Amino acid sequence: MNTMTVRERFRATMKFQPVDRRPVIEWAPWWNRTVERWNSEGLPVKGQYELYEYFGLDMLRCVTFRAQTASCPKAASHGAGIVANEDDYEKVRPHLYPEPEMTDEWRAFAEEQGRGNCILRLSLQGYFWYPRQLLGIERHLYAFYDQADLMHRMNRDLVDWQVRVLDIVLDVFTPDFVTFAEDMSYNHGSMLSKELFDAFMAPYYRRISARLKGCETSVIVDSDGDVTEPAAWFRDVGVDGMLPLEKQAGVDIAALRRTYPGMCFMGHFDKMCMDKGDGALRREFERLLPTARRGGFVISVDHQTPPGVSLADYRTYVGLLKDYAAKAAR
Repeated sequence: MNTMTVRERFRATMKFQPVDRRPVIEWAPWWNRTVERWNSEGLPVKGQYELYEYFGLDMLRCVTFRAQTASCPKAASHGAGIVANEDDYEKVRPHLYPEPEMTDEWRAFAEEQGRGNCILRLSLQGYFWYPRQLLGIERHLYAFYDQADLMHRMNRDLVDWQVRVLDIVLDVFTPDFVTFAEDMSYNHGSMLSKELFDAFMAPYYRRISARLKGCETSVIVDSDGDVTEPAAWFRDVGVDGMLPLEKQAGVDIAALRRTYPGMCFMGHFDKMCMDKGDGALRREFERLLPTARRGGFVISVDHQTPPGVSLADYRTYVGLLKDYAAKAAR
């Protein structure tokens, strides 16, 4: 097979089509503490895209739209909220939903993508994640029962704004995949019942996935934890796949593939083995190889590489990732 471009390779993999090799990417930016360690060990670069080039990965660039503006009030602490009721939301709303516009940098990304030299991702907030950011973790979970009208209003406003975002984006480029930040699961499964998902999230996913239909863009939900059960809920509202598939949460890619043969997945390489040496890394790649060979699955770290991983460890990982990307195409 002829050598494919970075973009061709990714899109073919997500469509279960033949490739010259599988993509070699990191789906998430590197953890700053990890990069600080590597810099102390001789890594000469710091920026996300510089790291892609330095390690010889397939370039993945990201365009991010967030509903909060720079003037939006900040929560007092992690997990706290900025909205307690409808009146609070009215006060905060002028600091939300900025007029979407493309930056010069993003237009340059689109030109690079057009040449086939990068994968271009669009990152948006999901309909569990966003109300939680405004309400705070505890109040958000109560709000499904106590403040249903406010929850729906937040997500209606969000999806209306996101449709405007897509109108702007799709006029310039077609994302290779769109991620929706959710983090709706923990290590025992979803924090939400299917009943609540159907009532509070499904209508908004159906609307946004309908807007993306026909764009040849993979719609991917980003949720930590065990997504084995809710993957079906997302699939049924137009989502194509899931990431990062954390092994420590009990996710099993082979079982996911059997249950969801048409869904796409990214991640799932156990970050906890990355400092355990060549043998541990090879065993983890061998675990993932059969599923990777079938397509629709891009091997990547199942979250950000932890700072316990040395620069030498990571170089070994990347070398093996490239080897197994070639093996998975056979």
